[in-house]
Amino acid sequence: MSAQELHERLRRSHPRLGLATVYRALEAQVRDGMATRLERPGHVSAYVACDADHHHHLVCTRCQRVDEIAEEVVRPTLQAVRRRHDFQVDHAALDLYGLCAACRSAG
Repeated sequence: MSAQELHERLRRSHPRLGLATVYRALEAQVRDGMATRLERPGHVSAYVACDADHHHHLVCTRCQRVDEIAEEVVRPTLQAVRRRHDFQVDHAALDLYGLCAACRSAG
């Protein structure tokens, strides 16, 4: 969900809560590894809670569903990058954007 969406939800029970406070809290969670920032169409940041284990994301551009991709799925690609480009990857963040099965079925 975006910071704006979260702010709108929280304001119902906390009417004095500022949008800047929501942004700061979300960014602190990103820094601490508790959440990840993803990009929605229109360059809107959305945040998703994450497990502590390193992983990557599949993001549906229609329904905004986010699923995790395990590191072992991406590992062969990182190994191929090392072999082909002689490049040691220290950290990777891979977010794949497209349509989930439910959205594709809905047309």
